[in-house]
Amino acid sequence: QVQLAESGGGTVQAGDSLRVSCAASGPYLHTYAMAWFRQAPGGERQFVAAISRGGGRTEYADSVKGRFTISRDNAKNTIDLQMDSLELEDTGVYYCAAGGAFSDRSRQYSYWGRGTQVTVSS
Repeated sequence: QVQLAESGGGTVQAGDSLRVSCAASGPYLHTYAMAWFRQAPGGERQFVAAISRGGGRTEYADSVKGRFTISRDNAKNTIDLQMDSLELEDTGVYYCAAGGAFSDRSRQYSYWGRGTQVTVSS
C-alpha cells in the first residue's frame, strides 16, 4: 500500500515562490508515475504536473508552464513541486498522486495524499 504525505503549503504573496513536497512510502515506489493536482475552492480537481517513473519525462498544465517545476528523488522517495511567480489563481489544495501510467488524468492515479493548502494573496 502506497502512502503519500504532502507538506510545505502556506500563504504567500503574488510573485513569490513556494516549494511543496510529497513524502512517499510503500513498495515499488520507483515503478509509479507521480503527479500533482490542485483543487480551488468550489472547483474541480485539476492537473498541475506529472513526472515519469525515472524522472526523465515531465508534463505541465498550460497555466503553470514556465513557472512550476516537478522533480522526484527515488532514493529518498520524495516528489517536489517548485512554484515560482505565483499568481492568485494558483490558490488551492495541492494533492500528490501515484499511479501506474504517466498521465494528466486523475483517473489514472490510484493513490492520493490528503493535500496541502497553498494560498496566494495580492
